[in-house]
Amino acid sequence: MLDINKWPIFSILDASEVEDIQKICVFGSSGNEAIFITKDDEVYAIGSNCSSCLGLGDVHSSFEPRKIDALCRKAITDIAFGSGPHVLAVGSSGEVYSWGHNGYCQLGNGGSNQGMSPILINTNLQGKKVTKVACGSHHSMALTQEGEIYAWGQNNCGQVGSGTTTNQPTPRKVIAVIGSRVAVSIACGQTSSMALMENGELYGWGYNGNGQLGLGNNVNQPNPCKVQALQGIYVCQIACGYAHTLVLSDEGSLYSWGANSYGQLGTGNKANLVTPAKVNAESERFVEVAASHYSHISTALTETGKVFMWGQCKGQSIMSPLNTKFTTTDDVFAAFSSPPVTWRTFSLDHLQGCRILQCLARSFDDLSTSDVKFTVEARDIYVHKSVLKIRCEHFRSMFQSCWDENGKDNIEISEYSYPVYRAFLQYLYTEKLDLKPEEAIGLLDLANAYCELPLKKNCEQIIKQGITVDNVAMLYAASIKFEARELEDFCFKFALNHMTAVTQTEAFSHLDESVLKEFIRKAALAGVFKY
Repeated sequence: MLDINKWPIFSILDASEVEDIQKICVFGSSGNEAIFITKDDEVYAIGSNCSSCLGLGDVHSSFEPRKIDALCRKAITDIAFGSGPHVLAVGSSGEVYSWGHNGYCQLGNGGSNQGMSPILINTNLQGKKVTKVACGSHHSMALTQEGEIYAWGQNNCGQVGSGTTTNQPTPRKVIAVIGSRVAVSIACGQTSSMALMENGELYGWGYNGNGQLGLGNNVNQPNPCKVQALQGIYVCQIACGYAHTLVLSDEGSLYSWGANSYGQLGTGNKANLVTPAKVNAESERFVEVAASHYSHISTALTETGKVFMWGQCKGQSIMSPLNTKFTTTDDVFAAFSSPPVTWRTFSLDHLQGCRILQCLARSFDDLSTSDVKFTVEARDIYVHKSVLKIRCEHFRSMFQSCWDENGKDNIEISEYSYPVYRAFLQYLYTEKLDLKPEEAIGLLDLANAYCELPLKKNCEQIIKQGITVDNVAMLYAASIKFEARELEDFCFKFALNHMTAVTQTEAFSHLDESVLKEFIRKAALAGVFKY
């Protein structure tokens, strides 16, 4: 569980108040302003009220949480902040609210007066369902459910993408160059904008003095420009720092470019880059990248759970990815970013009865308290019948008086490997999985056989993080066999993105004939074979 007290602004709250928090957003030039949402969907603000960015209708700072009435019961899904400063929030119905500094029309309400309280943005967004918002210093962007991009605010460097450098007072659809392409993600640097398309292509526009658009030059761009250097690489995540950009490919490779005065590119030096460069860290595969236009720090999470950081970390320049003891990228921003802000709206999963869960976890594979053991591949795993019966329908049926297993204190398992079966039993005690992607296939088989749907979903997530060109065909076949439809779709899309390379792999040549024929049929429908 993330400890929100790592952000100094929350350290003044009572334990009971912290326990009730569901989502957080920390911003401000010193990380001294915060908005949080409770389990009851009440929205509160705390801190110094710079430019009325707490949305309370006044300019008074407060170390006592105060309710933002306009946002309560709106099921806020995303909050973004600009260093101008201004704030945007998205409700569950896709509506967008804005407040704070407005000298460059970044609130999108047609004027330039400061916004004291959240106001609904109606112009051009009415009837649209916005899913994500992003802010630069004085400009804003919104992404709709249909994949449309809207931008507004300061445009001195072309960051609104309108083809001019005239400020934009209301949301305007970005259509130049990208046309009707469907966007899936957006991000803002201080005065630049980036957008990721569903086909994995990346576009950038706005200020490019540090090469943050990745176009091979330092020329500002008033219209979106495709990052040609990433041709053939399917981008799946983007993040923007103050003047640098990070992207993650679907194969787990991390690329960076732009400003590098603090080593924020992770390339081992402080030289700016105008084109993408690959970032390596202990031969790890990355699954998440993070940055914020408020700072010059970068961080990334690997498939094995390692969290690396680099850039300006508490005043020090770290030029290559440094392995930390953190468990989330969010922890890095709380502890080492200057200022300590959140890089995304973070949802907290509170562990109720934490001490009970800890005791339960410690009792796994404990000979002194166990009343039954499983022997797998000549190795013993010590567990408790009562726990297994409570946690799993399969064991509830097994340990009935009419079955032989109920009277045994040693049960042998031959259908699964030791790592797989041990991971399964430990999952019943801890709700956690510590398996490599290739081992998760066996656990997916078990989860399917035992009808453990939550476990099945967890396995699919682990497998997704380990997909490569070499194994995707095998994983695609396994997902069909084990009726993991979401994983099947994910593998199919990955294979399409790397079609030529995938068809040359040994795994593809070993596909069952019926699976191969169906794959080819689906690929044809997706337009892969069109000239």
